[in-house]
Amino acid sequence: MKIIDILKNQKLSISFEVFPPKTEMGFDSVKSATEEIAKLGPAYMSVTYGAGGGTSKYTLDIAKNIKELYGVPTLAHLTCVSSTKQTVKEKIEQIKRAGITNVMALRGDIPTNLENSDRSKWDYRYAIDLINELKEENPDFCIGGACYPEIHPESINQNDDIFYLKEKVDAGCDFLTTQMFFDNNLLYNFLYKIREKGITVPIIPGIMPITNANQVERAIKLSGSFMPQRFKSLVDKFGSDPAAMKQAGIAYATDQIIDLFANGITNVHVYSMNKPDVAEKILFNLSDILG
Repeated sequence: MKIIDILKNQKLSISFEVFPPKTEMGFDSVKSATEEIAKLGPAYMSVTYGAGGGTSKYTLDIAKNIKELYGVPTLAHLTCVSSTKQTVKEKIEQIKRAGITNVMALRGDIPTNLENSDRSKWDYRYAIDLINELKEENPDFCIGGACYPEIHPESINQNDDIFYLKEKVDAGCDFLTTQMFFDNNLLYNFLYKIREKGITVPIIPGIMPITNANQVERAIKLSGSFMPQRFKSLVDKFGSDPAAMKQAGIAYATDQIIDLFANGITNVHVYSMNKPDVAEKILFNLSDILG
């Protein structure tokens, strides 16, 4: 099933994101964790793609396994940064052979050793280059893209960010998933601005349950997200107690999701970090709301 068809259903739903192992040694444990999440019956699951494509084989192995064993629709990430057209073409063929029709088209993080290289010579400089190619050569794919409720770290300002986002949507994105955020008002403000600019595709909010204090610094580094005082107080109070911090982090994420549902959002994507217990507790907290 295509993600866009799930989104058109208008039924309240939760999806989860998982990531592949970095090495073959870790494959079995990751496979087991992702299967436990799949058993919970999410609307769909997305599987990330390692920097530089190093885990791309495992991405498809995990996505195919979830889809075939549990019937959960899967969304395979595909990054293009510093890749050649031939490499991307091979990856696309592998995606098709795996029977996957949902692709998250991303530029990806620029490898440290290429930060100062001449990007004008790259086959793909931005996600839009990949989206254009996917839409032209694989019209049956359902294509997802990323967006930033605050601002892309490399953008000069939000107006420019939204301008380029509109270009990406016009190139063929069927839906957009947001980077993590911890203040829902940031999302509501973002939605108002992009709708005003003519971006009408479904926007799926991405929520990250922070279950230990060490995740906070990494979350800020990855997304540049604003941390509201309410969240900072939570970490200050419970951060030194792992069990309490985990419970509080899940409660905070649950509260965000409930508020999103109450304000007209129908689909929320949870960055579950291969943690079946976290995914299960969030779904338990929402059991009567989801029906």
